[in-house]
Amino acid sequence: MILQTNSEITFKWLDAFNEHDIEKLLALYSDDADHYSPKLKVKHPDTKGIIKGKEALRNWWSDAFKQLPDLHYEIISMGVDKEYVMMKYKRTVTGEADMEVNEILHIKDGLIISSVVIENK
Repeated sequence: MILQTNSEITFKWLDAFNEHDIEKLLALYSDDADHYSPKLKVKHPDTKGIIKGKEALRNWWSDAFKQLPDLHYEIISMGVDKEYVMMKYKRTVTGEADMEVNEILHIKDGLIISSVVIENK
């Protein structure tokens, strides 16, 4: 079996987000993956910004896609090594100022096991 490169996984991640395709997005994550986001921390303080598992990821992103139907990401820069991808992307949503976001994906055995969002203000 040939594993995808971390760059390939990242571009599939980006495509899935921009298509708002939950199943395609979740297929890139391990079953017990965790995700941290400052927006999650604000919207659901009980989580302290961290969710774990595909069902929690599905709920979070389904809500985001429903609330922001034209949410779009565009890669600005990306650094890749054997286990991590650090990317900066521009987040655009109609009616909101564009936002630069940094996100780190931790990838193991071809699946994202953790993702961390760091917003630039």
